[in-house]
Amino acid sequence: MSPLAGVRVLDLSRVLAGPWAGQLLADYGADVIKVERPGSGDDTRAWGPPWWGTPAERMPAYYLCANRGKRSIAVDLASAEGAALVRTLAAEADVLIENYKVGQLARYGLDAPSLRALNPRLVYCSITGYGQTGPEAARPGYDFAIQAAGGLMSITGEAEGTPGTQPQKVGVAVVDLMTGVYATTAILAALQGRERTGQGCHIDTALLDVQVAMLANQAGNHLVGGLTPRRMGNAHPNIVPYQVFATADGHIVLAVGNDAQFARLCELAGEAALARDARFATNAARVAHRAELVPRVAGWMLALGTAAWCERLDAAGVPCAPLRDIAQVFEAPQVRARGMVVERGGEGDAASMPLVAAPVCFDGERAAARRAPPRLDQHGDALRRALAAAPGWPPAPAD
Repeated sequence: MSPLAGVRVLDLSRVLAGPWAGQLLADYGADVIKVERPGSGDDTRAWGPPWWGTPAERMPAYYLCANRGKRSIAVDLASAEGAALVRTLAAEADVLIENYKVGQLARYGLDAPSLRALNPRLVYCSITGYGQTGPEAARPGYDFAIQAAGGLMSITGEAEGTPGTQPQKVGVAVVDLMTGVYATTAILAALQGRERTGQGCHIDTALLDVQVAMLANQAGNHLVGGLTPRRMGNAHPNIVPYQVFATADGHIVLAVGNDAQFARLCELAGEAALARDARFATNAARVAHRAELVPRVAGWMLALGTAAWCERLDAAGVPCAPLRDIAQVFEAPQVRARGMVVERGGEGDAASMPLVAAPVCFDGERAAARRAPPRLDQHGDALRRALAAAPGWPPAPAD
């Protein structure tokens, strides 16, 4: 199923946030053209090892993770011919995604006002570190820096006061990824709005804005409660017990979200009376007496291995999960059953590359673009021939 079949997307972005949005749109059926720098292409084409493919045309795993379903054309935007080519593509596009510094594309007549004047139906999505406005708009934005500036690292890592520790970033570029998802939802909303108005719009998406929005309940704890959340390790600021515990042979996550679940946990541990103790009978009481309760739960968990605890907790309806490494994740029966790995062969390649599928199904069918991540300028000649044959090519230069 391809809900976005017939939607044309011009992806001028690099690295992760923009390409992630472009890949999602491709997975949903859009025709996505990736515009890259001649010679080097997307920065992530050099971010290996590991690599896939032959030594002559190898592509790194990082690039592969965000560019499925696209066609690639190499264009020098700084040249008059290259800028004219992109304007021609934009004139026929539904969506354009870019993550250049604020004002940079205006030098080439490829900014939102210029291209929307050419194509009023265009949905033009800009992704920057700090947004199109404000005192820091001109600053370059990187996921790691935004995790720091946006508060995420202040609440991530071992509990404050633990010797030898410091704030930590998340293990994947979560701000880039979530910005890609937010950009995608904004694009889809703009396309829906265009059906009513006939007009596109300029979407301003900033990594910092997304990071602040992602603070979610932690932001609420500050805005409503006047608190400044701090690092708590794997503990939860509002729920107890809700964290990682060591078991006899590994680790387990307990996610006890209500009083009934806590009572069942106590029964499994042979201490049913604890759930009636006024210090622990309600979640608010458990939060207040966290220091007393958590060591007791930790002692319970050491009595059995992770698999044994998961079996018992699942049967009792107490939310839990084993702590897996990434290799174990891709061997997990549920992940395999859900088809979260897809194989895609590059055009002209005998071998296929393993890729993580989009986490969405339509009527039971996994959303996944059929086209493999492209080699640099793989589709450039075909696109240039098509443009050269089109009426009105080449277009008049921008003013």
